[in-house]
Amino acid sequence: MAQTLVLATRNKGKLVEFRRILDGLAPGEINLIGVDAFPDLVDVEETGSTFEENALLKARYTADATGLPSISDDSGLCVDVLNGQPGIYSARWAGEHGNDQANLEKLLDQLRDVPDEKRTAHFTCVAALALPDGRTHVEEGLFYGRILHAPIGHEGFGYDPIFSPLGMSISSAQMSAQEKDAISHRGKALRSIAPHVIQMMRGLG
Repeated sequence: MAQTLVLATRNKGKLVEFRRILDGLAPGEINLIGVDAFPDLVDVEETGSTFEENALLKARYTADATGLPSISDDSGLCVDVLNGQPGIYSARWAGEHGNDQANLEKLLDQLRDVPDEKRTAHFTCVAALALPDGRTHVEEGLFYGRILHAPIGHEGFGYDPIFSPLGMSISSAQMSAQEKDAISHRGKALRSIAPHVIQMMRGLG
């Protein structure tokens, strides 16, 4: 029987992506659900100063509130010429949390006069697992590339349409889900943490 794992997010894109990767590593073993399954659960304020702190905040809160193992991630886009910003503020860079279009427009405006060779950037993802008994585990994944001058493509979400992976001439939003999973920050972080998730959850069975 599959063990239930709560993904501490309301972002349906992340839920689909996490589920796809976990299913590929442990078919049928883990039933991944989002926090929307718990209507009374409030959103955790991301008060941490690092991706790891925010990921652990969300995972621990969700595990405590639901009594179920929880996995969370905190991820963002770090642009070199902006000294690593938007970083942990990526989802609310334009002021409103989760407004992808506004975030893209603000970032492109900030980089309007920046030449190609200085538009380097990387995505960071920290995945955190928290069990109701207090145990935790954290892994990190990085995804290097550069910022394009305009959005291209319709796949993915967030900053994908303006991010071109290192060595490629397309955007992340032009890649198939499988292609992106293989090299993305989230794919790397989740593949790194997945064996620990499976091992720790098997111990709960």
